[in-house]
Amino acid sequence: MYNSVQEFVGGPPGEARVRGFLHVPETSSGDGLVLTHGAGSNCESPLLVTLSNAFCDLGFMVLRCDLPYRQLRPHGPPPRGSADRDRHGLRNAVITLRERVAGRVFLGGHSYGGRQASMLAAAEPGLADALLLLSYPLHPPQRPNEVRTAHFPKLTTPSLFIHGARDGFATAEELTDALRLVPAGTRLLSIPGAGHELMTKRNSDAFAALVTGAFLSFSAATG
Repeated sequence: MYNSVQEFVGGPPGEARVRGFLHVPETSSGDGLVLTHGAGSNCESPLLVTLSNAFCDLGFMVLRCDLPYRQLRPHGPPPRGSADRDRHGLRNAVITLRERVAGRVFLGGHSYGGRQASMLAAAEPGLADALLLLSYPLHPPQRPNEVRTAHFPKLTTPSLFIHGARDGFATAEELTDALRLVPAGTRLLSIPGAGHELMTKRNSDAFAALVTGAFLSFSAATG
């Protein structure tokens, strides 16, 4: 027997359906992880595929999914007004995965997907057991005054932030200051030499182990 990857379409009825891939481990830890993508990408990005396979190797069932806006348009950024529906889709993904695992369910996303995950968790405490936020887009590049932290004081879900040291959407110092607004336990892991995409040719061999190791340690320490 080996880990398997299955195309998945389903979830609770309604327009914000769940579409993506389900990674099923050969030996399950009982825990699950929902992972979604950034604004210009989809669930087949190398970053998400690499991390989904790595977490599955550790016994997680992983639901790697497209946000609702991506299901409607194959390319381009999210259209104006899509955020509420995208969060509804993430909520359905978490509910869907909870029906398939006996243990904890974690929620993660890259950039825009991570921001929507954190906003969903702030609005619905307890929906996810912890967050994995990859390249949180704290502010638009070169516009540091336009911070996206309005929901941080309501975020009571433990959150691990993975940050590229060369990311134009935030510096490590800016993120450290912003995380003081979050009442839940947080941790920041900075990846040397990485930008917003996090995974590079230089770090690709070690990247997945670094992130999975940090998340296992963080989730064990916070609950």
